[in-house]
Amino acid sequence: MKTDKIAISSPERKIKELTRQNEELENYFRNTIIPQLFVDAKLVLRKFTPPAMKQFKLSVDDLGKNIDDIKDNFRFPTIIENIQQVIDSNEILEKEIQTTDFRWYQMNIIPYVSFKSKMTNGVIISFVEITMRIKDLKEQETLISDHETLLDTISHDIKTPLTSLMLTINMLKKVSHDKPKEFENLFKILESSVKKMQTIIRELTDAGKQNHRYLAEVELLSFENILEDVRLTLSGIISESGAVIKSEINVSEILYSRRKLRSIIYNLVNNAIKFKSPERKPEIFIKTKREKNHIVILVKDNGIGIDAADQDAIFTKYFRKQHLTEGSGIGLYLVSEIVKNSGGRVSVKSTSGIGSEFKVYLKLNKL
Repeated sequence: MKTDKIAISSPERKIKELTRQNEELENYFRNTIIPQLFVDAKLVLRKFTPPAMKQFKLSVDDLGKNIDDIKDNFRFPTIIENIQQVIDSNEILEKEIQTTDFRWYQMNIIPYVSFKSKMTNGVIISFVEITMRIKDLKEQETLISDHETLLDTISHDIKTPLTSLMLTINMLKKVSHDKPKEFENLFKILESSVKKMQTIIRELTDAGKQNHRYLAEVELLSFENILEDVRLTLSGIISESGAVIKSEINVSEILYSRRKLRSIIYNLVNNAIKFKSPERKPEIFIKTKREKNHIVILVKDNGIGIDAADQDAIFTKYFRKQHLTEGSGIGLYLVSEIVKNSGGRVSVKSTSGIGSEFKVYLKLNKL
């Protein structure tokens, strides 16, 4: 009788132990704050936590369904492939995913291995939302990129007033003392160059005071005024090269950052003069127009042109042709970065020995 009693009570104890373990598992799933799913080896949804029910709009009726039948709830197209990968490899999968509603999650898929058979009987999937973290990281990346662009722009832009100063000083040496009008004009160029350097240095100081933030405020700008500012800044090399600048302004008002728009035009015009053909004086044509949702700024020149093989590389930082000594290779990179960071794009058409045509597409913004 005693032996029979032990034989009967042993299965009961096992059932009680299994029941207790199942209750603990159920209690765990009920109380966790993380969206979690338990999917078996046949890709059937067996359990999920209340946060998963809320996050992915699951219901009790979804238990026992194949993941393929409810995959749209997760708004992540490769979830089935990822689950199958873990089941087949028996290795943990960790990845950042973005769902179709533009939210970001840290997804971990862990193989659920049977203690006895050592076989993978399914997976446990957890989702931790990291949308705000990704947003913060992107804002930091933009901030760093804008700061680097600011410093590159300043270091690049300040070279032109310095060059203009030296050119003007050399011209002053050659001017006869009995030509006061020429002296007066050259002194105006000197004064303009010094003021421009002061402005650039002040902007650098202001950026430092703002903890290195590139605070480029958007405002309604007159394109003609920006172009005239560039003409004055480049007056030294325009005079020295004999460059002719013509324009056709079909869109006058542009909603953009003053400093950034000035830098775009400055670099394109400066390059057009810098890389002039030795056979002719520089001729630069500038045009603005509207195309669908963009304002297009066209800058065309008759310079040395760009080889077809180099037309993508010219927008990379520090790109320079080996046979050219002019330039730091940063001007077009700055143009590309500024335009790209504001949601626009830059294109180029060029024929070596004939000239180049740059098109800057700025998104049409409204106040």
